[in-house]
Amino acid sequence: SENVRTRSLPAWVVIVAFAVLVGFLALIAWGLNRAQQPPIQVGDRVPPFILTTFDGKEVKLADLQGKVVLVHCKPCEQEAAEMEQVWRKYKDSGQVVFLGVDWVDTEPEARGYLKKFDITYPNGPDLRTSISQLFRIKGVPETYLIGKDGKLADFQIGPYTTAAQLQGMIEPLLK
Repeated sequence: SENVRTRSLPAWVVIVAFAVLVGFLALIAWGLNRAQQPPIQVGDRVPPFILTTFDGKEVKLADLQGKVVLVHCKPCEQEAAEMEQVWRKYKDSGQVVFLGVDWVDTEPEARGYLKKFDITYPNGPDLRTSISQLFRIKGVPETYLIGKDGKLADFQIGPYTTAAQLQGMIEPLLK
């Protein structure tokens, strides 16, 4: 019979490999934990974000303190007219700001939608999905209302059925 020599790895190689494995597992656990965290809840302060509009203007949430801010992610066609109608009712008051966040469309599709429905409130792409990740958007349309104090006041998952429904969410925040 032959003498088989087994060769073991140096201890430092085993330690480094183990450390890399533990680090990788910790990174996966952190990612899963973050994904499991609930979205911003009503009453939570909304972290600052910047929306760069299709016109190239930067709209900073921090600059809108003291105003009611409506963040609308990917409106559907059935609510486009009502959304614009409500925006036009409030825009001159200076107390309410609408922000349209284009979540998944290409820019030409988004611009076509804005033109088709004569949307005049600020709209922009969600670059690097930073805003949709902030709200943990799962489906669209989704609408978030931020109160004058910078906290999430209300939200709607799915489309609005009437302009009155949307106004009914905004009005209490103006008092």
